[in-house]
Amino acid sequence: MKNYFDNYYDWWKNIDKYIFSLMIILFFLGLFFSLVSTSLIASDKLDTNSYYFFIKHFIYIILGTTILIVFSFLKEELLFKISIILFAISFITLLLVPFIGIEVKGSKRWIDLIFLPRFQPIEIIKPFFIITVSTLLCLNKNNLYFKYLLSSFILLPTLLLLISQPDLGQTLIIAMIWLTLIFVSGINIYLFFLFFLLVSLTVSYLVFFVSKFEYIKFRFLSFINSSDVSNYQAEKASDAIISGGFFGKGIGEGTLNSKVPEAHTDYIVSVVSEEFGAIIVIIIILFYLILAYKIIQKINLINKEKIKLILIGSVSLILLQTFVHIGVNIRLLPTTGMTLPYLSYGGSSIISTAIISGIILNLTKRKVN
Repeated sequence: MKNYFDNYYDWWKNIDKYIFSLMIILFFLGLFFSLVSTSLIASDKLDTNSYYFFIKHFIYIILGTTILIVFSFLKEELLFKISIILFAISFITLLLVPFIGIEVKGSKRWIDLIFLPRFQPIEIIKPFFIITVSTLLCLNKNNLYFKYLLSSFILLPTLLLLISQPDLGQTLIIAMIWLTLIFVSGINIYLFFLFFLLVSLTVSYLVFFVSKFEYIKFRFLSFINSSDVSNYQAEKASDAIISGGFFGKGIGEGTLNSKVPEAHTDYIVSVVSEEFGAIIVIIIILFYLILAYKIIQKINLINKEKIKLILIGSVSLILLQTFVHIGVNIRLLPTTGMTLPYLSYGGSSIISTAIISGIILNLTKRKVN
């Protein structure tokens, strides 16, 4: 095992403790907000099992922290090999969604596993998608266009499977991550904008002309028309932020959880803002920005192109999801059902964030010659 894993002393000595601390703080902030927003104080009025969500969230955090440490312990070469294998396995689970998936509100995105009920395959695919595409982009340096073609063979089936669910939010995230990676890899700027235009036109066509995506067009049009009754969840989330003000209404005094079923996942920022105030949300956003800044600082010190691409893809994923989640909560963007990395409740989301965090910690470790 010594050949495949760092020993504890080497691991602790070489990991970036600043990045590690920020990740752990964000994870346990999510656990804290889960406790106070679904505890006895908050749910006496709801007549529900007060600690149900907190206990599940706690279990997922323990599992996620374990996964984070395991991925950060792996030797670099083994990490890359395992990631390719896990990408293939998770892609197979995505293939199974149309056949054995669970349909919720018109979308079939989840499958039930014995150890992880309501598992969303795309959440697990995202970290390994970044490593797989980065590996392909570094395979052939003599033919620049060949590597983009290879990576598109990974991208297109993934997008088609997501579109069939349908899940436009995750489709856009995957497409944006791919565009980010090929842009950073040194693609011709005209070719890049051609790719970007194709993605934009394809999404626009799907939303406005394909019947399966009428719900997305409906969300978009209702987002523009603020008086539309279908904006109920977004309106309540927005009202919660406004009512919380700068310092919040106090622990357990928020009402959003009783009005919006997905508040602890899709609208966690609104829950936090209502009870703790905008000041805490601003502090949380600063944590994300500092985390991204520290990772980018490390990227500047790395010479290997593959590692640079993986870290850029990883930090882009975290920032994109954070931007989309907060944008939905403050009504800057239409509702997408995007979770907030580290803070949102949800097993698939927490495990995905833990994997990407472990990869970041692994690749930002101090290298010992």
